[in-house]
Amino acid sequence: MAIKLMSFVLAANSLPLVASLGTSLPCSSASIPFPSVFGTKVINVTAVEVRNYSTTVHTSGAVLAANLTNLNFCSVNVTYTHAGWNDLITVTTWLPLDGWNGRFQGTGGGGWATGSDTEYIAPAVAKGYSAATTNGGHNNSLVHPDWALTSPGNVNYFLLQDFASVALSDMTLIGQALTASFYGRPATHSYWNGCSTGGRQGLMLAQRYPDLYDGILALAPAINWDSFIVAEYWAQHVMNRIDYYPPDCELEAFTSAAMVACDGLDGVVDGVITNENACGFDPRTVVGQSFFCNGTVPMQFTAAGAEVVLAAWTGPVDASGKKQWYGLNRDANLTAGLVATTTQRNGTVTSAPFSIATDWIKYFIEKDESFNVANISDAEYFRILHESRNQYAGIIDTSDPDLSLFNAHGGKMITWHGLADRLIFPNGSVNYYERVSAQSPNAPDFYRFFEVPGTTHCAPGPGPYPVDVLESLVAWVEHGQAPDALATGNVTLNGGRLSHASLRNVCAWPKTQRYVGDDPESKESFVCV
Repeated sequence: MAIKLMSFVLAANSLPLVASLGTSLPCSSASIPFPSVFGTKVINVTAVEVRNYSTTVHTSGAVLAANLTNLNFCSVNVTYTHAGWNDLITVTTWLPLDGWNGRFQGTGGGGWATGSDTEYIAPAVAKGYSAATTNGGHNNSLVHPDWALTSPGNVNYFLLQDFASVALSDMTLIGQALTASFYGRPATHSYWNGCSTGGRQGLMLAQRYPDLYDGILALAPAINWDSFIVAEYWAQHVMNRIDYYPPDCELEAFTSAAMVACDGLDGVVDGVITNENACGFDPRTVVGQSFFCNGTVPMQFTAAGAEVVLAAWTGPVDASGKKQWYGLNRDANLTAGLVATTTQRNGTVTSAPFSIATDWIKYFIEKDESFNVANISDAEYFRILHESRNQYAGIIDTSDPDLSLFNAHGGKMITWHGLADRLIFPNGSVNYYERVSAQSPNAPDFYRFFEVPGTTHCAPGPGPYPVDVLESLVAWVEHGQAPDALATGNVTLNGGRLSHASLRNVCAWPKTQRYVGDDPESKESFVCV
């Protein structure tokens, strides 16, 4: 689609634009020009000067846990609507009052949230970026989208399109315009930073708005939304069908058995399955064997439990035996993800499905808040999967492998996906990169993909975690230094980097790590092959 460039509507009492990087307009709504984006109507602009701002951010995608202090910025909120859509969207842009690095950063959301508030823009400002986020026109609730239906049976397609794509373009154009007016010059480069939903958004921008960003981090992307969201419910559906809900300790024991079988396939036993493709462990092979729950209570692997776990690892398979999507890898945490159950005080175990999957089915497929997902048959499940693809691929799917316009713009993109992801299937990202490579044999010139063993969903796991990924993207965009590998470290969720970090690199696909001997904590002990 055609991209309409941003224009500026100056307030009557606004100051002239300044040309120096080190000076800016006053931080007030009376001084900052109203931005104008084709197809939108700005309703209100507020600007507040914030000094000595402090916050704590947690590790998420390319953002590492840190205590941020003494941030000084101009916080600008732009509220606008699309005529006839009955939506009301707010874009928040933070403009550093000192130390602007000349770059703009758009930031992504997670789950149903179109943006992530301060979790991404605060670290961006701390690094000198002007940064923007959007609420997409709805409450950023991760529980369920109360904005999904205009009435029973009727999807709010306008807000869905805002969430899927439109608000991303709007936010970018608004944030770039505010940056240019505030500093008196446009940003030299624009970067996107997102994981999960934010990763899907990054792919959407590269595919549908290819000239908005010079560099895109699309990490652990919620790619093929119309397929994988329904696939997330598959293991829970199998539980309901066979009426067996494995307790946490049985699920954990199956994962441990897989680790015993497959951890050493890369040459070293280190608590990480690196060679996932070679791991053919079948949970049915341990049925009847004993394990200890909580280290003391003896239990046995059940055939029903093995059927549930196999469903989680295999993904949905229809009556003809055809795989309809991917499953989780064998070292993914089942109890905190798609196979979660809850044990009641009386010992009864019940299902605990991932709410985004059930809400997608209820609100967007069945369009009925009262629909009982737990009662569907196999035939109904695959009908729902088909309808999801049929109705929403053109709205929210991001699987188009043709990135030629993004490449022509000079854009560069990096995707990494943790192989121990518990929510989004890593092989979906592999499949996408394979199709991009088939479409564009020169894909590594503008897009690189990295599998990260032992990393969970946008967060650290038992394996080393990618660090300095944004810096790698900047070096590629601005200095032509394409990353053949990403440096990693042992990163905790809330404590930054650990001093005993294992700095093995993760390799640009299709290469993978191979252990070649000596100290497994040394990166020299691993090579990309």
